[in-house]
Amino acid sequence: MIELDFALDRGEFSLQLALRSEARALALFGDSGCGKTSTLHAIAGLLIPARGRIVLDGRTLFDSHSGVNVPVAQRHLGVVFQDVRLFPHLSVRDNLRYGAPPRPRGASRFDDAVQLLGLGALLSRKPDELSGGQARRVAIGRALLCEPAALLLDEPLSNLHREVRTEVLGHLRELKRELALTTILVSHQADEVLALADAVALLDDGRLRAVLPIAEFAREPGVSNARASLASR
Repeated sequence: MIELDFALDRGEFSLQLALRSEARALALFGDSGCGKTSTLHAIAGLLIPARGRIVLDGRTLFDSHSGVNVPVAQRHLGVVFQDVRLFPHLSVRDNLRYGAPPRPRGASRFDDAVQLLGLGALLSRKPDELSGGQARRVAIGRALLCEPAALLLDEPLSNLHREVRTEVLGHLRELKRELALTTILVSHQADEVLALADAVALLDDGRLRAVLPIAEFAREPGVSNARASLASR
């Protein structure tokens, strides 16, 4: 369950959002500047709303009325940023292990993530030796290995060439099938949303226009071409 009801002021931009969704994978969809990333950062604790509540799967992360504001590190969220943000001085192996809790099952989880994302041949490389798609897969693996309560994806396929984008999208679809993990996706690409989301929150200039099940979103004007493109892959 995803419950968002908050206001966030950023200079001249004001975000006011109230939505409730039982979708396991929710997409925040809209044009650039509509408030998608700001919403994701508020959920992660990187931006603090002026007022309101943020609740994920029954756990209150922020409540201005009761004074709750869970610190970023204690929110237990896996975040994949649009600009990846790998540690340049660490190998792929050490980037993946960063933040992973020391558990007896740690080695097994690490191996599973490496296999699922096809990273086995990259473990000794540094980030500057990776392609854009490879770096994005490492960032996804790092987010998963922290054993998150939810996964936040900010434009996970942005700035990738078509072939690489298709490859990373395939890995994300596989993750959705394999993992029962609450996911919030930021995107302005309809094909990504159709492939990865169960419901879609449509944002427009800092306001919620509607929350649609994925089947209804697929009938929105302009989405049919993306649906046909996805079906051909």
